[in-house]
Amino acid sequence: MKLRKLKAVMECTGLARSTVYKFIAEERFPKPVKLGVRMVAWVEEEILNWILERINERDL
Repeated sequence: MKLRKLKAVMECTGLARSTVYKFIAEERFPKPVKLGVRMVAWVEEEILNWILERINERDL
């Protein structure tokens, strides 16, 4: 299992920082894992699954 910081998540998804946090607030994006007082990361598999769900929605 790998954890990815925000910059890697943004590069992988094509989303801006503000959009990532907006989607989290709307419960439309995986929640980050708190690593420290001011540090979070995302589980890579959860991000990849989120991307696959977007692809599946497109193909319906």
